[in-house]
Amino acid sequence: MRLPDLAVRSFARHETFHPRYGWFRKAYAVAASDPYAFSRDDAPVVIGVGKNMVRAIRFWGLAAKLIIEDPHSANRRAPQFVPTRRGYALFGEQGWDPYMEDPGTLWLLHWLLLAPPSRLPVWWLAFNELNAVEFSDTDLTAAISTQLEAVADWTAPHESSVSKDISALLRTYAPVDSSRRGSIDDLLDCPLRELNLLRRSPATGLHRFTLGPKPTLPSAIVAYAVLDYIDRTGSSGRTATLGRLAQEPGSPGRAFKLNETELLAALTPSVDSFDEMTLTAPAGVWQLAYSDDLEKVATAVLDDYYGASSQLACAGCVGDAAVDDALLEDLGVGRNSRDSLLSLSGSAGAP
Repeated sequence: MRLPDLAVRSFARHETFHPRYGWFRKAYAVAASDPYAFSRDDAPVVIGVGKNMVRAIRFWGLAAKLIIEDPHSANRRAPQFVPTRRGYALFGEQGWDPYMEDPGTLWLLHWLLLAPPSRLPVWWLAFNELNAVEFSDTDLTAAISTQLEAVADWTAPHESSVSKDISALLRTYAPVDSSRRGSIDDLLDCPLRELNLLRRSPATGLHRFTLGPKPTLPSAIVAYAVLDYIDRTGSSGRTATLGRLAQEPGSPGRAFKLNETELLAALTPSVDSFDEMTLTAPAGVWQLAYSDDLEKVATAVLDDYYGASSQLACAGCVGDAAVDDALLEDLGVGRNSRDSLLSLSGSAGAP
């Protein structure tokens, strides 16, 4: 599939801020509390951060598919932003991980940032199309710019916009350069650094992606990402080869930097726990077979992992949809329960 099929043309929308601790959950909490909160003139006061940070928090919530602009918003000058079904399922009061305490949630958020449609095409290209073993900031910017210029459907972005996205990527995933003086915020302000997906070569000091098994990556998150990816990109049957799931641009294997053998090992514990999934190797080609609705299986995997369940949980693009009155009514959620769902999980200004 082509980049325009997997990503939105969006560059440097994060106000130069990479995602910080608490921002994903805060984006959900603010939208759940007041759909107009991100559009209000007093948003910095209400949310408790600077004006640029308000826009950055909103962007990261959108990019992680936790909130969405309400498609039924009537006042386009002051758009409404509401949680998605997945946002509620993850951070709602009775959600999977309402206080973002489980390490697996960081891996899930990483996947959602890259899952199609991604609002971070520069990041998507870095994880999916960069072939260099080691690279500098300049190398990465040049490689990404060249690939973007080749996308016929898009007008090439300004180099400064690409550079800002590259900078945000490196500050999100790469370890802080120990040779430079930095504040404690530089060391501790980004949760996704804990994934150790980017590191520096001891010999050259250049960046390189961390290949191979990931000790902190739960099997359930891998299984969810695989099912979510199949659902988002379409499948004509009830099977998918592990080669596709590991190697295809946009796949979980590319996002988690796992080859086919490593993806098999990561998937096996979760697959063994669910009768709806099996791993087989007809003619020596490993494939995942699934016997039930993809969305239901994927949701069941996370329900089991987190030890909680939600009527609003859903995988694939359906999970990206807004939760509105009509959906709550269809699910049989009563008014009292609805008010609880729409209540703020902690104050808007809390981290």
